[in-house]
Amino acid sequence: MENELADLFLRAARRIRRHQSEKLAPLGLTPAQARALRVIVGAGGPLRMGDLAQRLGVVPRSVTTIVDALEASGLVTRTPDPASRRSLLVQPTDAGRAVRGRMAGIRREAAQEVLAPLSPEQRELLRELLTVVDDAARGPNGG
Repeated sequence: MENELADLFLRAARRIRRHQSEKLAPLGLTPAQARALRVIVGAGGPLRMGDLAQRLGVVPRSVTTIVDALEASGLVTRTPDPASRRSLLVQPTDAGRAVRGRMAGIRREAAQEVLAPLSPEQRELLRELLTVVDDAARGPNGG
């Protein structure tokens, strides 16, 4: 039962990710770049590269590659951190914020396509169940 449930869950998640990737392609973003841009815009201010790596759950070297691509596309800028000369701060450009706004619609459309067979009540139940699983994984301190 648990194996079948895990397999079904993973297939649905992959289907959502595939739809998102297809819809993000015209924006010139990979899913990893899109995720990083969401975090950068959502930070509400300049973000240290190391903090970005931590929030994304990746090694700092991976963040450098992702931010390089976002910067080359004009979506983010990097500046030296005045508090630490060894650190860089990354922040979105106006173009980056605009693309982030478009991405929200793309994510919603991709999820709607995959979840279309579910009734509104079933979607709400799924949301509630996944919230329970997510809360349990975060533990009592939200981590």
